[in-house]
Amino acid sequence: MRALVYHGPGQRSWDTVADPAIEEPGDAVVRVDATTVCGSDLRILRGDLPEVKPGTVLGHEAVGEVVEVGPDVERLRPGHQVIVSAVSACGRCRACRNTLFGQCNRGGGWILGNRINGTQAELVRVPFAEHSTHRRPASVPLAEAVLLSDVLPTAYEVGVRNGHVSPGDTVVVVGAGPIGLASVLVARLYSPRRIMVVDLSTARLEAAARVGGDTAVLPGKLIADLAEGPGADVVIEASGEPDGFVLSTRAVRSGGHIATIGVHGRPATLHLESLWHKNVTISTGQVDTSSVPWLLGMVRYGDLEVSGLVTDTLPLDRTEDAYEAFARGTVTGALKIVLLR
Repeated sequence: MRALVYHGPGQRSWDTVADPAIEEPGDAVVRVDATTVCGSDLRILRGDLPEVKPGTVLGHEAVGEVVEVGPDVERLRPGHQVIVSAVSACGRCRACRNTLFGQCNRGGGWILGNRINGTQAELVRVPFAEHSTHRRPASVPLAEAVLLSDVLPTAYEVGVRNGHVSPGDTVVVVGAGPIGLASVLVARLYSPRRIMVVDLSTARLEAAARVGGDTAVLPGKLIADLAEGPGADVVIEASGEPDGFVLSTRAVRSGGHIATIGVHGRPATLHLESLWHKNVTISTGQVDTSSVPWLLGMVRYGDLEVSGLVTDTLPLDRTEDAYEAFARGTVTGALKIVLLR
């Protein structure tokens, strides 16, 4: 098969590699009909995640058709259309029993495109397939379904839910990339008073306004706008950059929440000298994808409109072009680029 292979920091190529096969009784092999590029893929290429070994097929988001299952798989059979979760869950360990699938300690968690071969390929092996896939209704298009692999549950679970977004809140989203804008969409479900989005990219601020941000501003303007009030009730830090975290600590009100959602590959400074007296809660987290069934229903029945996150579609064999376009998203406004078989 053909796949996008990581060869070390700054190096990748569209290569011919061996087809995946069933390795464990709970595995499934899925034909990839749609996948996409994530910000964490760019961070792998940047060298921020040294645990990813050269030779790994990248990608952790996919929708496709089951082509083979292991002997322990009962719920799936060849021909089923599925959403492949970015997080693999054994379903049996203590973490999984508490729906903390991202912390699975029996070989699960974020492993696709990280510790094992991932989804930017024609086929992918899905471990723990019973607990790591969701049936895709035919009414949900591929380009929307693939957003349920990672970006939407991450925005909800690690951003909106961890941040305790509530009716009447002032919410600030730092970083207007796909994950930040997904947070805007999901936060809207909780009736905040206003959502302010901050970014350095004019193109992405324009995208923030399109998807429902009440205000889309540069960092200096954000601080000026908040200066006359108590600050933000919730700040969702979605940039994954040290400066973005520092900005979050400046924007939050006393007693507020900072939900750190971005993948941080470099140290960020925590200014406790200015925070210790503010009763601020800071949360971090690995997505669990336990919310996928609920979010899938919201998308399926039109309560959550997510098509605005997809700015481009390309054939799967143009995955390298997708990386180039996504890496320039701060200039071009590119968000999720969906790759179709």
